Amino acid sequence: MKPLLLHLVLATFVFFSSIRDGCAGITSSFVRSDWPSVDIPLNHEAFAVPKGYNAPQQVHITQGDYDGKAVIISWVTPEEPGSNHVQFGTSENKFKATAEGTVSNYTFYKYKSGYIHHCLVEGLEYNTKYYYRIGSGESSREFWFETPPKVGPDAPYKFGIIGDLGQTFNSLSTLEHYIESGAQAVLFVGDLSYADRYEYTDVGLRWDTWGRFVEKSTAYQPWMWSAGNHEIEYMPYMGEVVPFKSYLQRYSTPYLASKSSSPLWYAFRRASAHIIVLSSYSPFVKYTPQWQWLREELKNVDREKTPWLIVLMHVPLYNSNDAHYMEGESMRVVFESWFIEYKVDMIFAGHVHAYERSYRFSNVDYNITSGNRYPVADKSAPVYITVGDGGNQEGLASRFMDPQPEYSAFREASYGHSTLEIKNRTHAIYHWNRNDDGKKVPTDSFVLYNQYWGNNRRRRKLKHFLLTVIDEVVSI
Repeated sequence: MKPLLLHLVLATFVFFSSIRDGCAGITSSFVRSDWPSVDIPLNHEAFAVPKGYNAPQQVHITQGDYDGKAVIISWVTPEEPGSNHVQFGTSENKFKATAEGTVSNYTFYKYKSGYIHHCLVEGLEYNTKYYYRIGSGESSREFWFETPPKVGPDAPYKFGIIGDLGQTFNSLSTLEHYIESGAQAVLFVGDLSYADRYEYTDVGLRWDTWGRFVEKSTAYQPWMWSAGNHEIEYMPYMGEVVPFKSYLQRYSTPYLASKSSSPLWYAFRRASAHIIVLSSYSPFVKYTPQWQWLREELKNVDREKTPWLIVLMHVPLYNSNDAHYMEGESMRVVFESWFIEYKVDMIFAGHVHAYERSYRFSNVDYNITSGNRYPVADKSAPVYITVGDGGNQEGLASRFMDPQPEYSAFREASYGHSTLEIKNRTHAIYHWNRNDDGKKVPTDSFVLYNQYWGNNRRRRKLKHFLLTVIDEVVSI
């Protein structure tokens, strides 16, 4: 009887271990009903221009330094430069401080942008609500934002993750559901406006509508940007051959704070997380600026202060969808060994217009000569999550590969957004929420154990549990 019970305990342990490490992936059977995948009409209220002559519009904020004590506030004045100052303070309608920003504009084909303002507001206090005012006279506008807690290992924080948003009715559903989530900042994994799907002056026009579309969130909490392929806008037939021209003019990042040489890749710390943003469409092979910068930035990660290490990029390194299959392979070959060495917790990507979550797998031992051709379970590997499901006009990527690869844990072709709620240094709670005909439906979730702190603790607890059960079985 004793050997039978012992074998039962061990078999149960092996079974649950296999589920945790792979071998039990789910392809959702949910089929989304058709919603119009066309951009919202220009006269829709989602694109409303604020009242008043030259009133600031397209307001958005992002983190402005390395540790969360600064923000960059950006906005556009359509008619003339106007005021270039931000008034701010900790009481509503009482603005005791002022910061001065920069202003510029640009042309794209025959489109001429409004006057784009970027203002760095620094020296802020942690865990504080700030009110700010931009513009002048009757056309001025007021907003607020909250700073994160001080950087520390047990500082709780809730991030939203959105990608490939666009400006369709599906996009609107995603945005409204995200706002209801209670998350405090957005990690955006690329493909903002999809303005490049238009031509001539309509390209710039659709950047303006998107800026007004997302303002209901971006003016009140930081969105941390990364660039996707739809930001490249290489259009030689229009005489536009400078990549990322519109994006770089409109959306600032705190790249200098992390000693990056480009706004397209950078890092910052927020609460208990160290977040690294990479550029899938910039050179990244050995000795390029992005490669050299990432090598040094990973050395700067202090898991005692920021136990959570998160990476953002646009193209997924692991993807079992027919859409964009293997496009991330070259970056995987270059960086995957680093991600494992430094025990990255999660890697978020977009690009594929569907949702997919992986188990902890790696392919660093790939060797075509020896026959090591497939990813294998690896407890030191990140969890890879694709959230290119914001709602743009290109529609869903509905064709997944069959059979489902062992590294793939859950996948579904729907629109939605994710949240990552960090509780402390050891664990966080992750959710993916589907937009089901306009309703938010929690669909995929799991508890994420920290690679630096959580895993060792979990293994010790599991080992203690198994030894206790085996002792009890033996004593029967």
